Amino acid sequence: MELSKLFIALFIFQVLFPCQISIQAAPANSNLFREYIGAEFNNVKFADVPINSDVEFHFILSFAIDYDNSDSPSPTNGKFNVFWDSDNLSPSQVSSIKNSNSNVKVALSLGGDSVGNGYAYFNPSSIDSWVSNAVSSLTSIIQEYNLDGIDIDYEHFQADPDTFAECIGRLITTLKKNGVISFASIAPFDDDDVQSHYKALWKSYGDIIDYVNFQFYAYDQGTTVSQFINYFKIQSANYNGGKVLVSFISDGSGGLSPQNGFFTACNRLKSQNKLHGIFVWSADDSMGNDFRYEKQSQALLAISH
Repeated sequence: MELSKLFIALFIFQVLFPCQISIQAAPANSNLFREYIGAEFNNVKFADVPINSDVEFHFILSFAIDYDNSDSPSPTNGKFNVFWDSDNLSPSQVSSIKNSNSNVKVALSLGGDSVGNGYAYFNPSSIDSWVSNAVSSLTSIIQEYNLDGIDIDYEHFQADPDTFAECIGRLITTLKKNGVISFASIAPFDDDDVQSHYKALWKSYGDIIDYVNFQFYAYDQGTTVSQFINYFKIQSANYNGGKVLVSFISDGSGGLSPQNGFFTACNRLKSQNKLHGIFVWSADDSMGNDFRYEKQSQALLAISH
C-alpha cells in the first residue's frame, strides 16, 4: 500500500513539475559586449575604447601562450607567458579601467593563431602535467593582473580532441573551483579540425563554459544576412544550450561586416530572443575608425535587452 502511494506521489510531482530536472532554459537576449585587445602592439589602451555604461563589458587580453619568450619560441607544456602589449595593458591599467567602470571585467585569451613566426600549437606532454603547469602559471598571471575570466582560442593542435577536452576542461574547473576566475569562454570557428576539438570539449565540459565566442568573421568575406543567420543556427546546434555570441572583424576581411548588414542580423536575432551578446576582433584595428562599430554594437545591446 505504501509503495503505491509513493508511485502516485511521484506521478503527481511529474505532472506538476514536468522536465524540471533535465531541461536547461535556452539563453535569452543579453547586453554582453566583448572585445579582444592587445595582440597587435599598436599602443591601444583600455581607455581608448568607448564603454557604454548600460552594457556588460568584457575586455579580452590577447594572448597568454604556453610558449617561451625566446627569438624562436617553443612550447612550455602549460607554463603560460604574457604575449599581449603589456606596456599599454598593464596590471595598473586593468585596475584603473575597472575602478572607473563598474560594468567592466577583464579576461585573458589562451593560444591564438601564431607565436613568433609560426603557429601557436596546443601541445601538451601529458594531461596531468599540462593541467598542473597551466593552473599554476595562469593563477599567477590572473592574480597579478586582477583578471576575471579566461577565453580559449587555440587554433592549431598537436593533440587529439579528447586530450584537448580533458586539459581545458580540468583547467577551467580548477580555476573556477579555486575562485581564480568567474567565467570562461571558447572561441572556435568553422574548420573541421578546430571544431572536432571544441565539440569534444563542449560535449564533456559544456556546463562550465559560459560563452561561445564563435568567430563568424572566419566565414567568407561578403557573407549575407541570411547566410549569417543560417551559420548562427548551425553553430547554436553544435554548441547546444550555449550562449553563442555573434561577431565581426574590425578590418572587414571576413564574414558579415557592419557595412553589409551585421546589425540587421543582430536585430533579427534579437527579435527572436537569440542575441546572447556581440564580440569584436579587435580593438587594435578599430582604433583606425574611431571605434564606430563598437559604439553602434553597444547602443544596440543597451536598448531593452
